[in-house]
Amino acid sequence: MAELVLPLEAASLEAIAEVGGKNASLGEMIRQLSEQGVRVPGGFATTATAYRHFIEAGGLQQQLHTILDGLDGHDIAALQAAGAAARALLLAAPVPSDLEQAILSSYRQLGSPAVAVRSSATAEDLPDASFAGQQETYLNVEGEQALLAACRRCFASLFTDRAISYRQINGFDHFEVALAIGVQRMVRADLACSGVMFSIDTETGFRNAVLLTAAYGLGENVVQGAVNPDEVLIFKPTLEQGFAPIVSRRLGSKAIRMVYGEYGSTRNVEVPPAERHRFALTDGEALQLARWACLIERHYSARRGQPTPMDIEWAKDGVTGELFILQARPETVESRRSTTLLRSWQLEPHNAELLCTGRAIGASVSSGRARILRHPSEIQRFEPGDLLITERTDPDWEPILKRASGVVTNQGGRTCHAAIIAREMGITAIVGAGDATERIADGTTITASCCEGDQGRVYRGALPFHVEERDIGELPPTRTRILMNVGNPEEAFSQAAIPCDGVGLARLEFVIANHIRVHPMALLQPERLRDPAERQAIDALTAGYEDPADYYVDLLAQGMGRIAAAFYPRPVILRFSDFKSNEYAKLLGGSSFEPSEENPMIGWRGASRYYAEGFREAFALECRALKRVREQMGLINVIPMVPFCRTPEEGDRVLAEMAREGLVRGDNGLEVYVMCELPSNVIAAEAFAERFDGFSIGSNDLTQLSLGLDRDSALVADLFDERNAAVVELIRMAIRSAKRCGRKIGICGQAPSDHPEFAEMLVREGIDSISLNPDAVLKTRLKVAAIEAELKGS
Repeated sequence: MAELVLPLEAASLEAIAEVGGKNASLGEMIRQLSEQGVRVPGGFATTATAYRHFIEAGGLQQQLHTILDGLDGHDIAALQAAGAAARALLLAAPVPSDLEQAILSSYRQLGSPAVAVRSSATAEDLPDASFAGQQETYLNVEGEQALLAACRRCFASLFTDRAISYRQINGFDHFEVALAIGVQRMVRADLACSGVMFSIDTETGFRNAVLLTAAYGLGENVVQGAVNPDEVLIFKPTLEQGFAPIVSRRLGSKAIRMVYGEYGSTRNVEVPPAERHRFALTDGEALQLARWACLIERHYSARRGQPTPMDIEWAKDGVTGELFILQARPETVESRRSTTLLRSWQLEPHNAELLCTGRAIGASVSSGRARILRHPSEIQRFEPGDLLITERTDPDWEPILKRASGVVTNQGGRTCHAAIIAREMGITAIVGAGDATERIADGTTITASCCEGDQGRVYRGALPFHVEERDIGELPPTRTRILMNVGNPEEAFSQAAIPCDGVGLARLEFVIANHIRVHPMALLQPERLRDPAERQAIDALTAGYEDPADYYVDLLAQGMGRIAAAFYPRPVILRFSDFKSNEYAKLLGGSSFEPSEENPMIGWRGASRYYAEGFREAFALECRALKRVREQMGLINVIPMVPFCRTPEEGDRVLAEMAREGLVRGDNGLEVYVMCELPSNVIAAEAFAERFDGFSIGSNDLTQLSLGLDRDSALVADLFDERNAAVVELIRMAIRSAKRCGRKIGICGQAPSDHPEFAEMLVREGIDSISLNPDAVLKTRLKVAAIEAELKGS
């Protein structure tokens, strides 16, 4: 007879059929990755042989067939009755004495500590099926009788309603799947924190990032979606070069923590407000876990002979301060998605009422009737196509999720089991909305949107939307580089899947207006704020930062870094801020620092701000953020660009301000570009070329200032045309001057995609790059390829 129990270190990936995916993976990491520093708690596993021995010794096989044969997965009532009968049968069966002794002997060899008892099905954690959360886990199990009781409950959990349903949907034979049990020494995460990480971005399929979630206490709250965790995004390529590329940090509410209770139980307690407002992990700990994720992914990819993004559970021991890996399994959704088919959802323009927001899972949109349910037993109230609104979803809700077009939960993070299942099913999901069950009325029609960045939004009513599918296939190469305009860092990972040669214009204004929301001078000189309410709002936003200015630098660096990481190592031309005074005045505290200008479009903007006494300190914050991106994150593909630089001498003053903050042109490969958007930039192009490494033509401002019209005025809108002969001649002059001086020159704007003759002129003149909005990249590449082929043949 084969072994009934094995120490984890005796298992490996070859033993999945005997010890289940979870235990095989733990054994594999202990055997292969311990020497590289990856820590995994020790333990042992019962085998598939042990499970079958349990079934045969109790004479349970025929009774289970009677219960399960002929079961219809669509008959929810029958499924629930069958599951209850099967579980009762196993819970009542005695554990054979030889199996009992084998379990207890291994437990004693561990020192009889508190352990986690985890079910591990032999069909679990396969590359094409996660079986996430289908069986049970029991935490803080201490003592021999408690351990045996937990093992019996694990055996019975092979027949939870959700497990039976999942096997039927995915075509697994109930009697071919066995149940192994992993018994692992408990990590004292109840005194520290725990969570889940993926070696892929779960929403976009971007493979160069680690997504890490963390909350206080034992990890079940994160896994089951009972808490809104912290989220950290880390860029893998430069992490492995020794840098610290945290490109996004989001503070979760972390309202509760799971701790040890009495007699081997667990319970939830409230987290004090001061702890909620701190990140559960230090940056150093997050980076260490991300390095382990890279090691684990690399090992599993080599074992399988193909890229294998991983889904990993981790914990920190509050006694020793050590980090541990508790589980690792292949990610089964984003890693299997087509890389040649781009699908995007777009909401039509609307002014619908926003009901609530949360974390977006995926990028889809769903409309339907909202149905608020408190428990899965209310399934009779739920009709196909409804949107489920509930406190949190766990795998017990799977029969309902199969009927749903979407789900909105108050609690949960992007790595909880419910989010994984929602991705597998392809339904719209918004988690961690906080008070969705209060703000959405039962039975009303709503639209759940995940196509607007990381934040999912729920609107009143059925909003029109459309889905675009594009097969990128084989695209022709072009001499002219086709770049992309990017504003929202949250969309950068998904936009990076569109074939392009980099970013020709990354705007900081979106980050400042939507993420930071505060005027930089209000953080540097808060004593000048006139409005007490504004001061209070700013204090709330900057809570957790010793110096409020660090808030500005931190969020700006994350925004810059996320865009740079998305397109790395392709160039990302990042334009310094170019708000006008009326736009800056709309930020929190802005009215205390901004002048009133009659025509801010040609007033105090761009370069003229960066060295002015009233703003130079604010510009220094932008420089510090950029320095952090290049030097700490290792993202040296970022090229800063100076906008609205009226004279070459003004360029000198801006470069001097940058150098004062450690950004010296030429050092560490730093290039600096300048916008070519004023007639003076064209006329004095050679002088500008002595100071800058490249130009980007801003056709909107160049047209406006060449023709002497306000592009925002409807009265002269019909005169605004980049194809005007005077504007075209200035663009030709700019391209020729840049070429003569050996400088790169590109253009950012829609004109090349809207007007074939304009694109042909640019290509004929030899422009180096054309930067476009994402929706125009593919069609413009095809257009430019055709123009280049025609010019080559003529």
